[in-house]
Amino acid sequence: MAAPTAYSLIATDLDGTLLRGDDTLSGRTRAALARVAGAGGRHLVVTGRPAPRVRPLLEQLGGEGLAVCGQGAQLYDAGTGRLLWSVTLDRELAETALGKIEAEVGEVYAAVDQDGVDGLTLIEPGYLMPHPTLPAVRVRRRDDLWTRPISKVLLRHPSLSDDELASVARMTVDSLATVTMSGPGTVELQPYGVTKATGLALAAGHLGLSPSDTIAFGDMPNDIPMFDWAAHGVAMANAHPELRAVANEITLSNEDDGIAVVLERLFPGPGGRGTAGLAVRGAAAAPGPAQ
Repeated sequence: MAAPTAYSLIATDLDGTLLRGDDTLSGRTRAALARVAGAGGRHLVVTGRPAPRVRPLLEQLGGEGLAVCGQGAQLYDAGTGRLLWSVTLDRELAETALGKIEAEVGEVYAAVDQDGVDGLTLIEPGYLMPHPTLPAVRVRRRDDLWTRPISKVLLRHPSLSDDELASVARMTVDSLATVTMSGPGTVELQPYGVTKATGLALAAGHLGLSPSDTIAFGDMPNDIPMFDWAAHGVAMANAHPELRAVANEITLSNEDDGIAVVLERLFPGPGGRGTAGLAVRGAAAAPGPAQ
């Protein structure tokens, strides 16, 4: 059964978007996603987290379908527990890119996400995980980061802001890697040309869907390619200014069930008219009823 709205594919980022700050999903948002499923729509997680860090969340969501992970570098099938597709970042190129960045800004602290459904997140001395709930293994030296294939490198600088570090990295790295900023304290290097949009396009193709079928939700600059690909992009109220500038509309924050507000409008329940009051480019949406 086709979804009775303009959008059959609901693509959502996780951190700062679908999830609250404590990694939970509200009852209201769960109910809104259930409406989508009941109407024949598909929910697709599109996240910077690698597949091993997404698996527990998909289990909580009861998801058995596809998920785009690792900033688009992995397409994970939750039903079979395997990667349908993955691309790795060449480790020599990663080392070269790090050297070029450090030549410009001084020492940075690095971490990597290993490839595979059981890959680890490794962090070198000095690196602090921006998301304390995500597990990581500390290694003794940088060389230990490169022992297995990786999907991306995460960077932090002791004094530069994320925007400053990302800007320098983009100018310095050139075609060695794609530079993204996916959250506070999270500047990343991933395989060149790989973005959330490339992963989303691959997943949509598997589902027989297209950009015109898709509405996307996000909060950070790494979601910009996804917004460019989808027919409609919705930024959270807490979104980075770069994403807000290109969004088709802005909803409430992740803490205030911003995604649910939109989905209740697009997928109204029996006898209901959905939640109204979204804003376009700048103003926050009117709060819906608390649940």
